[in-house]
Amino acid sequence: MTDLARSTGAASAAFVAVDWGTSSFRSWLMSAAGEAIAESRGGEGILHCIGSGFAPVLRDHLARLGAPDGMPVLICGMAGARQGWREAPYLKTPTRLEALHEGTIRIDAPGDIRILPGIAQARADRPDVMRGEETQLLGVTEPDFTGLVCIPGTHSKWIRIEQGHVIEFSTHMTGELFSVISQHSILAHAVETDGPSAADNEPFREGLAAALAAPSGLTALLFRLRAAQLLGFEQRADGAARLSGLLIGTEIADVLHRHGARPLRLIGAGQLGRLYEAALKAQGFDVIVADAEEASRLGLAKAAIDIWGAQF
Repeated sequence: MTDLARSTGAASAAFVAVDWGTSSFRSWLMSAAGEAIAESRGGEGILHCIGSGFAPVLRDHLARLGAPDGMPVLICGMAGARQGWREAPYLKTPTRLEALHEGTIRIDAPGDIRILPGIAQARADRPDVMRGEETQLLGVTEPDFTGLVCIPGTHSKWIRIEQGHVIEFSTHMTGELFSVISQHSILAHAVETDGPSAADNEPFREGLAAALAAPSGLTALLFRLRAAQLLGFEQRADGAARLSGLLIGTEIADVLHRHGARPLRLIGAGQLGRLYEAALKAQGFDVIVADAEEASRLGLAKAAIDIWGAQF
């Protein structure tokens, strides 16, 4: 476990914010004004905790943060999933982002520990769910925000918001498909997964353009990636970038079909966030970028202040 603390002392601390994912844990000691005082993070996501327990992991990080005994804790993410610490039932679309705090559930443990809900699109024709992303949305949108938000990741989310209400959203398994295809298909011979991350280069842009021109032809485009290398037209070193372009381009083509190019908020991080930013701008989207981790922290702070503000 690693501590990345920037502590100024716990005297002004009011609550602890936790983003608990499938494979990661991040926590912040927060002031009543929603400012981070110290942070602690590690690899104890819910997959780790299913066998070893959730409470010991939280206690360890609270100690690392120097959080006083009994300090309120607000958690978002997969800790509230069915296989997590305790299931926090989904809010159903359409729903106000500012209503997230009303759906928190309390953990049966000493102190006041709560988990935020996810959001479900309970439609037989387009069922979908999110857990963790709703907190990021709360963090980077205003109460009357109207627009489109993209959150790239293993399962990328596209969310339409009107006047602060999540109206509809869709999930694209783009990141997971990249992993599966590049490691467990014939394209494992065409993609260097242990090499540099895919970059915004010519192979990426060519893959993007090919997918946008013929999104229904993705399966054929994927095989051409391998064939081009066998016939000497391309190098294996370019495989990751071209595969990223093909998959991200197919995702963007679907969004363009349903929404058209329009202003949007991109909640991203690292190289993946930069790839999406470049791809979206190339297709005419007016992009405002927000950092994914900061979005989670800000969303947790907004919800915590709604829950405990009068007590701080």
